[in-house]
Amino acid sequence: MEADERHRNRSRRILVGVLAALFGAILAYKVLEAGHLEQTAAFYVGIPAVIAISVAVTVRPRSVTGLIMAAITIGLALAGPLLGEGIVCLLFAAPLFYLIGLFVGLAVDWGRRYDHRRRASLIIAPLLLLGVSEGTTDATSLPRWQEVSASRPVGTADVARALGAPPAFAPFTSPLLRMGFPRPLVSRGEGLQVGAIREITFTPRRSLGIGARPEPRSMTLRVVGSSPGRVVFRVVRDTTLARWLDLREAEFTWTGGRLTVALRYNRTFDPAWYFGPVQRLVGEQAAAYLAETFTR
Repeated sequence: MEADERHRNRSRRILVGVLAALFGAILAYKVLEAGHLEQTAAFYVGIPAVIAISVAVTVRPRSVTGLIMAAITIGLALAGPLLGEGIVCLLFAAPLFYLIGLFVGLAVDWGRRYDHRRRASLIIAPLLLLGVSEGTTDATSLPRWQEVSASRPVGTADVARALGAPPAFAPFTSPLLRMGFPRPLVSRGEGLQVGAIREITFTPRRSLGIGARPEPRSMTLRVVGSSPGRVVFRVVRDTTLARWLDLREAEFTWTGGRLTVALRYNRTFDPAWYFGPVQRLVGEQAAAYLAETFTR
């Protein structure tokens, strides 16, 4: 009976600890959102750190790491319906959340196992403080301007004619883009002269929020540079990628039998060591899709 009672008490402590961790994470999210820091490392490093540290402080399980992983999994499962996030946001944030949780959990378990709690704190605290500061101020932000490109053989395609007319957008073939990224559906406007406008409609945004309705998405571009074999479109309005990255320009050059598409954007998420490569990979896939669209 005593063993059963101890087991029930332990289960209650674990439940309380997990709930405290999730409550702390939601509170931290609200604070960061109010301060417009929800796209900085303070969010993507700080939130999983809050969950991990709350579990480590309030509960004493056999494995802190295992319980932290479980708490993060529950938190991610609740994030979509409660916070209105989309599946793409959760998929790309999840590895970073698990990585921060794993780091804290392994450090705490190591400190407990070898009675090095002080050393574990000295390892965790400075690294987390350094990690959460990125993007919160200009001084702690890394360069954001990025450019990616992709090229495809022109073949028999008339690139200038294709770029000057409304294109026929095909479904994505890239497995990465098919994970839920917005796909262009129709484009209005034509011509390659400076000042020509394109209005592109994308698939609507579908969040996981309770009762959420699809949100229409579109992008407006203007031709700002045009010469034989080259045209530059500048983004003047965007409700499509603005939550993901700050797309500024799309340049198309076709020389030597190849079409090259260059996309220029500002990275909008921190930390740079994680989101920088992710956004570059997605940008390269998007540039390749556009190159294929206008060389078919």
